[in-house]
This record gives sequence, C-alpha cells and structure tokens, in this order.
Amino acid sequence: MGAALDNIDLKLLKELKENARENIASLSRKVGIPRTTVHYRIKKLVEDGVIEKFTVKPNYKKLDLGTTAFILARYEPESGLSQREVAKRIAALDGVYEVHIIAGEWDLLIKVRAPNSEEVGKIVVDRLREIRGIGQTVTMVSFVTVKEEL
Repeated sequence: MGAALDNIDLKLLKELKENARENIASLSRKVGIPRTTVHYRIKKLVEDGVIEKFTVKPNYKKLDLGTTAFILARYEPESGLSQREVAKRIAALDGVYEVHIIAGEWDLLIKVRAPNSEEVGKIVVDRLREIRGIGQTVTMVSFVTVKEEL
C-alpha cells in the first residue's frame, strides 16, 4: 500500500523535482508551511520510500553523450536465462541508462546514451547483441528530447 500523500507533500515533491538542492527556508516560503514541518515532511517522504534518492540531472551533451537511442529487443527463452536475468545483464552495460521489461510485440525497452550514432551502434552490435537471451533488436535514435524527467 502506498503512502497517503496530501497536497503539501505533492507540492514539496514538485519543488524538489525542480531543484533537489532547494533549501528548507525557500521550500517553507514556497509551500507555505514552517521550516520544521518541511524538514519533517521530507524526512517522512524518504522514510516511506516516496523519495528514493536525491540526484542530479547531467547535461549529457556537455558530457559528450548527446545521442540518445531507444532499443526494442526480443527475449529468447531458449537461452536458459530468465528474462529478468537478461534485463539485469543489459543494465550492467556501459551506456545503458534504462531497461524496461514491457508487454506487447517486444520484450525489452532499453535507453542508451553515446557521443554519436556510430557509438550507439557499437553498444547494440558489440555488447547488447552479445548477451545470451537477446534476439532481434530495433534501434531508434532520438532527434531531440522535448521532455525528460528523473
């Protein structure tokens, strides 16, 4: 059962998603509650698992990882590995940022980042397709990211 969140909790989450480094005094003013209450609420959100961690949002272009691609992959059950194990092995690859087990015609959705499309190709051909349990893949390179949340 999920934690019961009220409007204050939702406002705090929204503000922290915008800037996880926002100080307590500023959050107190924006949300309209005392600083001690802000501190308590954030602590409770962490304890309840609503907030899993505080993180940063890198500028991937400045890190020379400006090319994002999404890969659909088919799982091969005859590999002897479970689909979850295959997903874990994919998740351990450098350049892989997300791995989802999905429903439908494809079994896995993988998000990768690289300096350019040639390097995306190396991730797919030289690493991803070498994983036992991976069958057919389709790679889609993103032209531009309009919205991306952490």
